[in-house]
Amino acid sequence: MKPYGNQLNLKKKVLYQSKKNTEKISILNVRLIHQIFDTINISLLILIFILFSLSFDSQRKWSNTYRTLSKTRVINNNLIDYISKIEEFYISELESLNSYKKAKPEDLIYLDKIVETKESLFKKNFRSFIEGLSDSEYQGGY
Repeated sequence: MKPYGNQLNLKKKVLYQSKKNTEKISILNVRLIHQIFDTINISLLILIFILFSLSFDSQRKWSNTYRTLSKTRVINNNLIDYISKIEEFYISELESLNSYKKAKPEDLIYLDKIVETKESLFKKNFRSFIEGLSDSEYQGGY
C-alpha cells in the first residue's frame, strides 16, 4: 500500500484544525469568564448600594437616638444640681436646729400688757378727716 499524498501535509492540516478548535474554545471560555465577572461586578455594585442605604438609615436612627440621650443627660444633670441644692438646704436646716438654744423660763423677758383702747369706726374716720383739713390735705376750689 502506497500512502495517498504526503503524510506530512495531512499532519499539518490536523494540527491547524485542532488549533482552530482550541482558539474557538478559548474565545468562548474568555467570553464566558467575562460574563461571569460582569455579573459578579454588577451584583457587588447592587450589594454595595443596598448596604449603603441601610447604613445611612441606621446612621440617621443613631443620630436621633444620640440627640435624645444628650437631652436626657442634660435633664439628669439639672436634676442632680437641684437635688444637691435641696440636700444642702436641708442639711443646713438640720445643723441650725442643733445650734439653737432651748429657752427656759428664766431666759424669757416679760412685758407689761399694753391696754388697747377700742375706738369706733366713726370716730376714727372723723378724726382722720379733721386732721386732713388741718394739714390742708383736702382743699377747696380748683
